[in-house]
Amino acid sequence: QVQLVESGGGLVQAGGSLRLSCALSGRTFSSYSMGWFRQAPGEAREFVAAVSRSGVDTDYADNVKGRFTISRDNTNNTVLLQMNSLKPEDTASYYCVARFGWIANITGAYVYWGQGTQVTVSS
Repeated sequence: QVQLVESGGGLVQAGGSLRLSCALSGRTFSSYSMGWFRQAPGEAREFVAAVSRSGVDTDYADNVKGRFTISRDNTNNTVLLQMNSLKPEDTASYYCVARFGWIANITGAYVYWGQGTQVTVSS
């Protein structure tokens, strides 16, 4: 059974940075494409970023491109989301996701979800 545990959320001022981390256990990490989604109160979950099994291919939502960077460490079974130039509209719960196979950017493609970590950006 795949387990995902996120860490690194918190409160930051607009323009600041945070780094989220997610550790996968229970299966071979390098077999899973990884990603991040987020959900703000009253809003639907939305795609943020994804990285392929090898780490070579990445995908980003348009509203985070140039500010967020996703990466993975297949030695330590960890995926990272570096978030720079944060804006109040980035405030949300951020969820780490995993899928066996190819990279994807739609909610329904991901079977495994973490519990979420809160990111709050103050203006």
